[in-house]
Amino acid sequence: MNVLLSIKPKYANAILAGVKLVEFRKIAFKQEIERVYIYSSAPEQKIIGYFTIETIISDTPQRLWQRFNRVGSITEEDFFEYYANKEIGYTIKIKTVNRFKKSIDPKQVFNNFVPPQSYMYCERIH
Repeated sequence: MNVLLSIKPKYANAILAGVKLVEFRKIAFKQEIERVYIYSSAPEQKIIGYFTIETIISDTPQRLWQRFNRVGSITEEDFFEYYANKEIGYTIKIKTVNRFKKSIDPKQVFNNFVPPQSYMYCERIH
């Protein structure tokens, strides 16, 4: 199974550039995931690549920050604002990254596409 994640462009591009080595999430996947497709949200609004997962770590936001702040490409303020009122968070350690030569319009792939709030399961896209 694969998922499509909606990621802000600055973070999506940091992943593809190899600078952001982890992705922080509030919700865990319920299935085993082969590929995580990156939907770069507004203003880009395209699927720009994918990554594979090394592992997923769940812990308190405080511990996740201590472990991964240097490789997360996010400020401390934005990190803790994202996890406000959450006791547990998830860190996806990125294994391999692939940028598509040509970005994909999700409306060409999905009927009635609406960007996912957290994630959406999907078939292989590319």
